[in-house]
Amino acid sequence: MANFNLRGAILENVSGSNQEEVEATIVDAIQSGEEKMLPGLGVLMEVFWKTASEEEKNAITDRIASGLK
Repeated sequence: MANFNLRGAILENVSGSNQEEVEATIVDAIQSGEEKMLPGLGVLMEVFWKTASEEEKNAITDRIASGLK
């Protein structure tokens, strides 16, 4: 069986996207409600996390935790 790198495929698919395209991707994934979109959102979160400052990380984790209450 071939080894498939889902993370790599997702990154390749969105590589070079501008802010509007990234937003459209996120909105589409959320509005579709399809389980198959969850890995893509996870990869986008990983990209954010790797490039975020500690302040940005704290802000997003606080916002997520507040939304889970």
